[in-house]
Amino acid sequence: MTKIEELVQEINRFEAIISEWDESQRCVAVGLKRAIEALHKAALTNLIKSLKQESMSALRHAVADEVVYAVLLYHELVKAPKAPLAQRIQTALEEVRPGLKSHNGDVELVAIKPPDTVEVRLIGTCSSCPASTLTLSQGVEQAIKNYCPEITKVVAVNYNPIVNNANSGLISPFSSKITSTWIKMATIDQIPEFSVLAVQLAGTSLILHRQGVTVTCYRNACTHLGSSLEKGKVENGIITCPSHGFQYKLETGKCLTVPDVSLQSYLVKIKDDKVFVKLQK
Repeated sequence: MTKIEELVQEINRFEAIISEWDESQRCVAVGLKRAIEALHKAALTNLIKSLKQESMSALRHAVADEVVYAVLLYHELVKAPKAPLAQRIQTALEEVRPGLKSHNGDVELVAIKPPDTVEVRLIGTCSSCPASTLTLSQGVEQAIKNYCPEITKVVAVNYNPIVNNANSGLISPFSSKITSTWIKMATIDQIPEFSVLAVQLAGTSLILHRQGVTVTCYRNACTHLGSSLEKGKVENGIITCPSHGFQYKLETGKCLTVPDVSLQSYLVKIKDDKVFVKLQK
């Protein structure tokens, strides 16, 4: 481990401790941190000005040190070197690709059109999913813009999202054939009313939620990019995906963010205090 990695690890350790404090304590710590950083930035700015006047070679030599460079970069006193645009775009696509593949989809770069446009192609189920508009804008487009701020337009080619209505028989990318096997997953008392319980069924992650004596079960995967929902905030019977903010009613599985898209539901029955889920495969 390099010196800079050790220092950053130490900072992260203290930040993790502070994150557990109550809000008033965190405000004091954050205020102190900002005041110290402002003092350091002012001192470093004056030091750079003096070095520029005295010896540019000495300044370049100092910046070559990774710790000095990291601190100056943190205070925005030097500019980070940019990787080639195509490389940064591919890095962005790699970031969202696992989520797309969880829906049997993918994305590929089609063309870079200077100065500000990128063309991509959604592949597989992602090209026709009702949530594909948001997959593009909140997933692919946002990732590209994060890595490439000079890009302002991300255009999908061969992109024809399907519009569904109540009678369209919309099937989630996670849909599967149903068998008649019922499997005990939990007891009523194990299922919380104000959050969800994550369980495993035939190698598939599910979430269980209870409202009074009514239990619902859904696949533990957001319809957007397949992100896990088990750590999502539950409020007023609505769960929010912790990754991109998609919201679902836990009573019905209906998505409140995108019309006509729902979580894949599993049939539930209760016998005595035991909760059974119907196997799907």
